[in-house]
Order: sequence, then structure tokens, then C-alpha cells
Amino acid sequence: MRSKREPGVQIKTQAQLAKMEEAGRVVASALHAAADAVAPGITTADLDAIASGQIAAAGAAPSFLGYHGYPATICACVNDEIVHGIPSSSRVLREGDVVSIDCGASVGGWHADAALTVGVGIISAEVATLIADCERALWHGLAAARPGARLSDISHAVERSARAAGEYGIVEDYVGHGIGSEMHMDPPVPNYGRPGRGPVLAAGMALAIEPLLVLGSPNTRLLDDGWTVVSEDGGWSAHFEHTVAITPDGPWVLTAFIGPPAGVPVPTGTVRAPAFPGTWQAE
Repeated sequence: MRSKREPGVQIKTQAQLAKMEEAGRVVASALHAAADAVAPGITTADLDAIASGQIAAAGAAPSFLGYHGYPATICACVNDEIVHGIPSSSRVLREGDVVSIDCGASVGGWHADAALTVGVGIISAEVATLIADCERALWHGLAAARPGARLSDISHAVERSARAAGEYGIVEDYVGHGIGSEMHMDPPVPNYGRPGRGPVLAAGMALAIEPLLVLGSPNTRLLDDGWTVVSEDGGWSAHFEHTVAITPDGPWVLTAFIGPPAGVPVPTGTVRAPAFPGTWQAE
């Protein structure tokens, strides 16, 4: 008789999750180095070079480079670009822009994936609020990644947070995913939906949760480069992502050095570090 756990959802050992945590630290370092360099006049290719250097210095491998022919280490999306933007030396960041940086790396064949959105210089209050609300929605989703919950409980937590925050478009065409020995694995993790559906979450699973919020319609359009996805109506977007492992003690966020930043609250105690090194402990 088959296990009640749905097929295709990879279960990791503690040793394998430890490798993913190593990869997560590399991703976090690369992302934050690139984000710290964001300023008017820098190009998205410059950001790619910074992230690439961080990953190489750590002895890890970039997950994105060469993936189905993708030509860079990061994805860099500016303003109305939502996901999979290709870094370019001709894409110069300007005061008031926003840029989403997505990065993946592997250590010993085990992957981690994360993303963040930052403003370039002084940005509008509306866009700053969008960024904060998207990050908050991510952390509410992470808090729901607990053993015994259903997959759609994560989706519902993300949607509920986003809907409570404002009239945002929640992108449906692109979703989070399982992750482990491959960068993209089952199950897909939508950012919307009713709770109590889908696979039962079990210790050893790992997911990349990634809300994509837009100022306007959630409808998307693929550009002629075959990669870059933009909002159909030109609305600006925000993208946040973390890789989280599900453990008997709760969610273990593998791509975060610390917990939610100030101003991005989650329910007290719902995301906490299990008995593994290098994780953060909720107060």
C-alpha cells in the first residue's frame, strides 16, 4: 500500500538539509552583496558579477547559470519586470527604480533559492509599501510551513496577508516550488488558494516560497527574449523568496541570516529555529 504522502515530494535527511543550509548561506551572502551595491548608475550586469563572485568564492555552484540555457547567475527585474529578467550591461538603474534580485546556488548538489526587492535611491511611498507588504506576505507563508499542515495553508497565508495589506495583483502564472537535489521540484506552491488542500507537509520537505505582487493587474506577458516576464499593464512589482525546510520543530528558513526585519511582523513564535546550527531563533 502506498504512503499517504503524495509522490514526487522529496524527503531529505538531516545531513542533506545541512547541505541545503550551506547553500542557503551562500545565496544569502550573494543576494545581500548585490543588494548592497544597488545605486543609481549601476547596471544589472554589475549585480550579476557581484553575486557570481560571492558564489565562486564560497566554492558553490550557481543554480541559474545554464539552467535551460539561462545565461546569468541571477535574475534581475526592474520596475514592471516580474521574474526571470536577464542581467544586462545596458540596463542602468536610475533613481526611483526598484529591482528584484533572484539567486540560487548549490553545495554538494543540494540547492537553495531566494529573492528580494530593493529600491534604487529614493522611491515612491506606494512602491516602498508594496515592497514591505510583499516581504510580510512571504514571512506569513513561511510561518505556515509546519508538519501536519497542508500545502495550501502556505498559499492561503500568503494570500491573506497580501489581501489584508492592499489592492495588489497576486501573480498566478508563476509560483513557488519544491527544492532539494534539483532547483525546481514538486510540489508547486501557489501564492493564493483555500486552506486545507494539497499534500500534508512532512518533516524533511523543503520549499521555495515566493510571493509576486503587482501594483495593478496580475496578468503577465513574456518578452521576446524568451525569459523576462513583465506585468501586462505596466504595473510595478515586488518579489521575495526564501527556501524553508520543514522540521519536527517547525520551519527552518535556510536562506535567512536573521528573522523578519523590523516592520515585517509575523505571529509571535510561529517561525522558530530547530536544533540545527546556524539558524535564527524567534523571540
